Amino acid sequence: MSDLLMLTLKQMRRIEPFFPLSHGVPRVDDRRVLSGILFVIRNGLRWRDAPAGYGPHKTIYNRFIRWSR
Repeated sequence: MSDLLMLTLKQMRRIEPFFPLSHGVPRVDDRRVLSGILFVIRNGLRWRDAPAGYGPHKTIYNRFIRWSR
C-alpha cells in the first residue's frame, strides 16, 4: 500500500469535522476511502478500477455519493 496516494494525518485532522457521524456500525477507515475517492476522480477512473488498497470500490462509491449530498 506504500505506492498509493494517501492523505496525511494533518490533512485528515483539518477535514474530519466535516464528516458525518458514524451510526453504530464501524466504518472502513475514512482516510483510506477518501484517498480512494480522490485517486479515482484525479485519474478519471471508473469506481471499480480503484486499487484494492483503498477498500472495496462499492464502499468508495457509496461514501462519495453520501458525502456529496
